[in-house]
This record gives sequence, C-alpha cells and structure tokens, in this order.
Amino acid sequence: MTKTPIQLRSAAACKTVLKNLERRGFEAFYCEDKKAALAKVLELIPAGDVVSWGGSVTLQEIGLMDEMRSWRYKVIDRDTAATPEQRTDLLRQALLCDTFLMSSNAVSEDGQLVNIDGTGNRVAAMVYGPKSVIVVAGVNKIVKTQADALARVRMLAAPVNIQRFPQLQTPCMETGVCADCNAPDCICNYILTTRRCKPAGKIKVVLVGESLGY
Repeated sequence: MTKTPIQLRSAAACKTVLKNLERRGFEAFYCEDKKAALAKVLELIPAGDVVSWGGSVTLQEIGLMDEMRSWRYKVIDRDTAATPEQRTDLLRQALLCDTFLMSSNAVSEDGQLVNIDGTGNRVAAMVYGPKSVIVVAGVNKIVKTQADALARVRMLAAPVNIQRFPQLQTPCMETGVCADCNAPDCICNYILTTRRCKPAGKIKVVLVGESLGY
C-alpha cells in the first residue's frame, strides 16, 4: 500500500528522535499506527507483571486501557476505588508496580521527555519505583527543543487537558490560554524533564505516526 505524505513525514521525523532517545539511554520504537502501537506495548509487558498507569487520552485512543482491564492482566486501577481515600492508596501502590504505562506531554527532537502533572503520580513513577515504564506518544507531541516542549505543555496540553475536568476552576479553563496561575485547582504543579534514562532501558518510548492525545 502506498504511504501518504503524512505517513512518510511522520516516519522520517521519528527516525531522528528514535536515535536521540537511544543515545540518552531509552529504548525506543516506532509504530506507524494505533494498532501497531497497541501490539508493541503488549509485547513489551512481561508475562505476570503487575501493571498500572497514569491518566492518558493517548492510552485510551490506542485501546490499551480496555486491554489492561481484561482478565489477562494483574492491574492496579485507581478507577476501581470506592472512596477518595482508596483512590489515593491505589495511586501509591502503583508507584511500586512492575510496569507503569503513560504518555508524554512533549518529546523534543534531541530525545528529552517533558511532563507536567497535577498530582505528580505520573512523573513520580517515571522517576523511580516501577521496574519498567512504557511511554506512548503520537507524532504530534514531537517539538524542536526542550524549551519548545515546555512551551507546548504549558500553552497547549494543559489548557486542553483542563477541559476534561469541569469541576476544576482555573484561568485557562475560562480563556483557553495559560496564565501561569497559582490557582488551587492548577494542574501544572509538577514539571519534569527526563533528559536521560537511568538505568538504561528502564523507560521504553513508543512513538506513533499518528496524532494522539493532547
């Protein structure tokens, strides 16, 4: 099947990023579409692992959440909590799971990952705890530099993501534009740049040649 110009461009752009991710100690993979990305992630999860994840539209879009909640996997799922206290306890348990799944808010061409969290559970898991972290990111998350990655997160990803939580009140909820706020409901509380993976190979990045998530 003949590839479209968008598919050709995505593959070419990701090729450079893959090399730079590997140079920084990440394991890196390219998948042309959502179906291939789902298959790759499942391949990377060892049999018998306890699996958990951070909130992610990307993971939902590739069908990974439905797969994880099937009978085949041992999971720590915060959405099964009956109370806020149980939810917090599950979030803490997830930090010691075997494999943690997440996306990245941005990926720079030189191989750095930039993420911003409201509660910090995603970035905490990326830094330390799980034996393995698998990051799935669409080609739309790729930007030129680490500074561009931070700008993307603050100016695009956060104002879009806040719309998923209508109970929260922030300036960007109303204006759609980052105000660098200090609001109690701010979701930009923890900022992490992962410039190198240590130990090498712990973080596995799956780049997808489609637009996924925010």
